[in-house]
Amino acid sequence: MATLKTNTLTGTSTAGSIAVTGEGNSTTTNLQQGLAKVWLNYKGTSTNSVRDSLNESSVTDNGSGDYSVNFTNNMGNANYMITGTGEQLSGNATIEIVKDYSNDYTTSVARIASVQNSTRGDAIYVNFSVHGDLA
Repeated sequence: MATLKTNTLTGTSTAGSIAVTGEGNSTTTNLQQGLAKVWLNYKGTSTNSVRDSLNESSVTDNGSGDYSVNFTNNMGNANYMITGTGEQLSGNATIEIVKDYSNDYTTSVARIASVQNSTRGDAIYVNFSVHGDLA
């Protein structure tokens, strides 16, 4: 088996787009479109702190279970999607990380909430990612 080492991949017809053959060799996917553009592992209680992240410049704690994730590089539009999980507000209850519907997405910040049984509260850890197009 040969090994290919490179620092840069460039598409032959579109510089920022690389098609990758999927499992079964019958479909392709766009590598760029499938990558998370922002992700965050955040400690949401006591001394709030970013544990690790990509394309996140800061997090604002707006109150109980209410966080603004500020992006280093803006998204191309406000139509991106978020996914997230949280770890334990109390007991072993499920925690959802959801869009804060009282605030619209912007290209530079996503406002999210940690929710347990329909009630906001600080999650011990907030894990969050954004998929969409960068500006």
